[in-house]
Amino acid sequence: MHSGRDVYLIDGSRTPFLKAAGQPGKFKAADLAVAAGRPLITRQPFRATDFDEIILGCVAPTADEANIARIVSLRLGCGESTPAWTVARNCASGMQALDSAATNIALGRSDLALAGGTESMSHTPVLFSTEFVAWLGRWAKAKTIPSKLKTLTTLKPSCLVPIIGLLRGLTDPICGLSMGQTAEKIAYRFGITREAMDAFAVRSHQRLAAAADEQKFAGELETIYDNDGNSYHEDDGLRRDSTVEKLAKLRPVFDRPTGRVTAGNSAQITDGCAWLILASEVAVNKYGLIPRAQIIDSQWAGVDPTQMGLGPVHASTPILQRHSLRLDEVDYWEINEAFAGQVLGCLAAWNSEQYCKNELGLDSTMGELDQDRLNLDGGGVSMGHPVGASGARIVLHALHVLERNQWQRAMATLCIGGGQGGAMLIQRSAP
Repeated sequence: MHSGRDVYLIDGSRTPFLKAAGQPGKFKAADLAVAAGRPLITRQPFRATDFDEIILGCVAPTADEANIARIVSLRLGCGESTPAWTVARNCASGMQALDSAATNIALGRSDLALAGGTESMSHTPVLFSTEFVAWLGRWAKAKTIPSKLKTLTTLKPSCLVPIIGLLRGLTDPICGLSMGQTAEKIAYRFGITREAMDAFAVRSHQRLAAAADEQKFAGELETIYDNDGNSYHEDDGLRRDSTVEKLAKLRPVFDRPTGRVTAGNSAQITDGCAWLILASEVAVNKYGLIPRAQIIDSQWAGVDPTQMGLGPVHASTPILQRHSLRLDEVDYWEINEAFAGQVLGCLAAWNSEQYCKNELGLDSTMGELDQDRLNLDGGGVSMGHPVGASGARIVLHALHVLERNQWQRAMATLCIGGGQGGAMLIQRSAP
């Protein structure tokens, strides 16, 4: 719980989420962060150099983006004297950046911060094997032609097989399961059918399509441009023709041949960035800012890595308990759609007396979460899940949904690869 000074959300923006297409995309993670941050800063009544710190979540920056937050900060004109630092909490890196900024403001360490997350999953590196790297070392030491020829004879073709960094990153080295396999375990545990998962996925696409058509992202989405002059102004993972019948034809990906998790009911591999500006009351008064919401509380939780998708249940529930809230007393929920079955698993866990008693230590169930107050404009299944950015995106979008509907409270929560969960409760400021 954020004790100390109040922390306000002032503004935010994000790039379109652009699906990876089997090759490096037009934007690296730093490019995305600059593209989203520049218009956001430009419309503020203060200068870029007035930020006390820049915090950016990112899981897999490229080799030339070490401490990517500092690179982006300087490119945005925040000044050499403004500290910038990068955080990584896997899928919740963007939310961790917000939480870190909020903590520093609450404690009086800063008054104005730019925080968010960025990820260019299409630029995740392809790696050489350790064996081939060792061979390259021997090759470099071989100085004569005979020694090089001898070294060349020791090169095994198997050494040249590339390692896909993205697949390694989406596999838990502790339990040995991919994220999709953990979703299969949740589906099996709660009896979530393939049909229910596919129906959830179709609804995600339908909701995203409706939101795009009704321009519901206008206040948060920035048009970005590549070096060839092409513009990108909407999330391009949307499949308007998605139907349960079409999704039913897809084969399981992670548990063949009888599994339930497919490419169609899983989050898409995507590039994107999301930022928010956080401020104390001191900064609000100093710059004449208009607070749009307040960060009320946040929570992190650890869970069984083999069922990491249940993290939102364990992170959100303590917040609800601290504030004496029921599920239906939170006006709006954003649960990041890593997998359709994972979100449905969270809903099932809250509504399970056995789970709530044995896993959460409660006397009864938390109840049923109204899906008409959940992910109203789509989510990771339809929009994509750039891992470092999603935690910030769901907070940003929750803010906009509160304003659009004149609601008061929203919970943004997500599961985290490796067996964790994160949640953040925000409340809209009075008009």
